[in-house]
Amino acid sequence: MTSTSPSSTIPRIMVFRPTWSEFQNFNAYIEYIESQGAHKAGLAKVIPPKEWVPRKSGYDINKIDLTIPAPISQVVSGKQGLYQQINVQRRAMSLLQFAELANSERYQTPSHFDYADLERKYWKNVTYVAPLYGADVNGTLTDPDVKVWNLNHLGTILDYVNKDYGISIDGVNTAYLYFGMWKTSFAWHTEDMDLYSINYLHHGAPKTWYAIPPEYGTKMEQLAKRFFSENYSACKAHLRHKMTLISPCRLKQHNVPFNKITQEAGEIMITFPFGYHAGYNHGFNMAESTNFAAPRWVEYGKRASHCQCRKDMVRISMDTFVKRFQPEKYENWLKGLDIGPHPESSSKDSSRARSSEKLPKKTKSKVQKPNAKEKCNMSCIWDGGAGVAENLLQEGIIKNPNKLRQVNKSSAKD
Repeated sequence: MTSTSPSSTIPRIMVFRPTWSEFQNFNAYIEYIESQGAHKAGLAKVIPPKEWVPRKSGYDINKIDLTIPAPISQVVSGKQGLYQQINVQRRAMSLLQFAELANSERYQTPSHFDYADLERKYWKNVTYVAPLYGADVNGTLTDPDVKVWNLNHLGTILDYVNKDYGISIDGVNTAYLYFGMWKTSFAWHTEDMDLYSINYLHHGAPKTWYAIPPEYGTKMEQLAKRFFSENYSACKAHLRHKMTLISPCRLKQHNVPFNKITQEAGEIMITFPFGYHAGYNHGFNMAESTNFAAPRWVEYGKRASHCQCRKDMVRISMDTFVKRFQPEKYENWLKGLDIGPHPESSSKDSSRARSSEKLPKKTKSKVQKPNAKEKCNMSCIWDGGAGVAENLLQEGIIKNPNKLRQVNKSSAKD
């Protein structure tokens, strides 16, 4: 783990190695690592005890009968450390087919000396050869009899979404699987509703993570708004689109503190409320992830930003959480009078002060995602611009030149 902070006072990513006894209670252990200050960096690593075996049968690809229903081609456009990435759905394929593709000459990990060398090659080649990512796949690789740290049954307060509202939100209060290959990326973002998240790397090549301490999250947003002003004019919460890649060099140049760390197979990463993070995969791997919550999150959830331009964004009514964990504020919350600063706002910074934004009951659940064609069209028109369209043509994802003209025209309108 390395820190690129301009000051020694910037929080560093902490690594924890719990004993089997300490590992038994998920909520208690999250509370413990926060008592040690783990949340201040926005990201922490947990190395599970050797007794924890989430999948006893192992990871022989030939024995895992699994289909990736909508792998995405990640097309990146930009330059000099500032990029926009769009995800275009491709045809379904089996896990075995995906693994073979990931290890093919076109997509395989390049030769490298060390992780630093691989990182340089990632940023140098990020706009070339759009990789395929098997992201957001419903399911689990964890054995059902695993009782502790089972990502499908963490037993946190986020369960009230299902208990009180009867809502199951894919990837938020259920697990998602992620099948990566070299150069597949997750763009800068905080979790939906600024929740916590947990990511377990079951098998395969490592992941590199970048993380910004939550106290500097606003600074990250201001930097993104400065560089992608046109996108922000269309959506004030553009980073919620999970399309923005900003290189470490750019962050250093503009004094945005961040850390980076490598996650190896068998290790767990925890992200914390309002902790911006991004990263990429070193090669073929299999990971499992979901969100969770703790009482400390409630105030973050109340003040979280929301994208207003897309229908498939996750929004959760905070009513039950305010009632249960902030009963003294519940009456004002219902009246829309619960006004206060964001938890990471300083006394001098009122830019993130938000009033309570009540969520209509009809939009509590996650709306059906658009299909592949709709997603491609929306991404190109909203965020891609001509550079992305040209990459789409080169990759063979868009074969109709009229689509390119359509994107150029819509980009000019922005």
